[in-house]
Amino acid sequence: QADRRDRCTHVLFLAYQSFGLAFGDLSISPLYVYKCAFYGGLRHYETEDTMFGAFSLIFWTITLLSLIKYMVFVLRADDNGEGGIFALYALLCRHTRFSLLLNQQAADEEISTYYGPGDANRSLPSSDFKRLIEHNKRSKTALLLLVLAGTSMVITIGVLTPAVSVSSSIDGLVASTNLKHSKQCCKFYFDFQIFLLFVFACSGTVVMIACALLVGLFVLQHRGTNKVAFLFAPIMILWLFSIATVGLYNIFKWNPSVYKALSPHYIYKFFRDTGKEGWLSLGGILLCITAIFAELGQFSAKSVRFAFCCVVYPCLVLQYMGQAAFLSKNFSALPTSFYSSIPNPFFWPVLMMAMLAAMVASQAVIFATFSIVKQCYALGCFPRVKIVHKPRWVLGQIYIPEINWLLMVLTLTVTIGFRDTRHIAFAFGLACMSLAFVTTWLMPLIINFVWNRHLVFSILFTILFGTIELVFVASSWTKIPHGGWITILLSLLFTFTTYVWHYGNRRKYLYDQHNKVPMNTILTRGPSLGIVKVPGIGLIYTELASGVPATFTHFLTNLPAFYQVVVFICSKTVPIPYIPQKERYLIGRVLEYTRQAQDNTNKPISML
Repeated sequence: QADRRDRCTHVLFLAYQSFGLAFGDLSISPLYVYKCAFYGGLRHYETEDTMFGAFSLIFWTITLLSLIKYMVFVLRADDNGEGGIFALYALLCRHTRFSLLLNQQAADEEISTYYGPGDANRSLPSSDFKRLIEHNKRSKTALLLLVLAGTSMVITIGVLTPAVSVSSSIDGLVASTNLKHSKQCCKFYFDFQIFLLFVFACSGTVVMIACALLVGLFVLQHRGTNKVAFLFAPIMILWLFSIATVGLYNIFKWNPSVYKALSPHYIYKFFRDTGKEGWLSLGGILLCITAIFAELGQFSAKSVRFAFCCVVYPCLVLQYMGQAAFLSKNFSALPTSFYSSIPNPFFWPVLMMAMLAAMVASQAVIFATFSIVKQCYALGCFPRVKIVHKPRWVLGQIYIPEINWLLMVLTLTVTIGFRDTRHIAFAFGLACMSLAFVTTWLMPLIINFVWNRHLVFSILFTILFGTIELVFVASSWTKIPHGGWITILLSLLFTFTTYVWHYGNRRKYLYDQHNKVPMNTILTRGPSLGIVKVPGIGLIYTELASGVPATFTHFLTNLPAFYQVVVFICSKTVPIPYIPQKERYLIGRVLEYTRQAQDNTNKPISML
């Protein structure tokens, strides 16, 4: 009983912490979903059924894609506690021969964390489909490009999230100039509103305020966020309960019958009445399922599921339902739907909470961007960058200066260039849905080759979730002229950079591999070259895990002398998130490694 109580307490504690990092982006989406969904021709369909249909779409989208697909299936495909695009790819590489990663050897499989405890039996025979991919270089290259495209979408989200989050929260200041507060508002709020009417007479001032907050956010990364990180979770929890309360208030005040929209029948009526305009509105509705960045290295799948199912999901449903109830009676408030639906006495407190929640959500996405860049760099798909562990005793908390300043410049450029939250949101939605679509196409491979389930389950998963997401992706592509082009531009730029860097590293490695020299050859030709042994120890860095690099033979040819003891040092990356400290050093004799490499056994002499 005591152990069970301790486990439950630990899960609850991790669930509490996950609010600050995993769900920030998802939790602030009510700020702009309805505003973006009713952008364009859908504004002419001002009926209660249309509003109920939009809410029904939002509800079932969150339920099917966030609750069922992500929480039930995707979180199961963790890589020793790590999640994400590269975690899925690493799982595939270890269970199949799909990998194009460099410097892999048989000794890697002897690491205790190489295969997880829940991995299926790896001795099962290979299917024809699996062998087809393994023996086709183009298929493996296409798979790597798919992963790199998904990775580029994560980096693009890291650019767009701070822009759309902070700008949407600042929009509340503009909305306040159009609101008439009741006499219940205190005099301070009234005087403050008069002050804002003067300060924000020009919309450019709002952009300047947003840029100032964004600069402060990225500068804070350099100074360190550890001192204020303990505030992230309570801020998001308070925000979620605040918007849920506002939603519940609007349901009872404006339209209690909105609960009927939980029926998918209203989705049918929505598309029947709106036609093409309803399909185009999906580009805004998809913003309700923005990316969930679950840092599973710090939390656990169970804690993330608990937090989402017990708090995040019901709070978001109540908020979206409340907005739908309010808008069904106040169609003219669509441009400022979220802030217009807030009761007057609570407008300014909720506005302040929205700004804080936007900063926390942006912080979480910046962390996720640092993490994905680190994974790309470790696997040879990103230029060399400086990685700082802050704090050193917390696994996964890193800071990359070059990426931080790059994100700041790009985010400020997007904010100043667009100046319209809806255009930034459309670009953001395209990036999020493209990332979800890539994940959906990787999951069937995980189901079939890692979990060893029948191909039928992979096909069913693809048909169910792939069809839904394909409809959303097609709709989001219509938003390219309205801001989505920046997503295409940034993702192509990042994909090109990562693939070219990987291609260059691969060509360099293959050259070294082709020109390496067996130690037997050096020992045999040593006397004829007149090689002299010098007292001491020589350290030679090499990219090869076995054999002697060609640079060493070039050195001996031009200067026929070497130390009595020569140590070849190879720093390599294994596609797993964590290696135990005692297994991080692989020591052996090069001569024995050379003989073993010829037999394809390559067993280590000792592992420390």
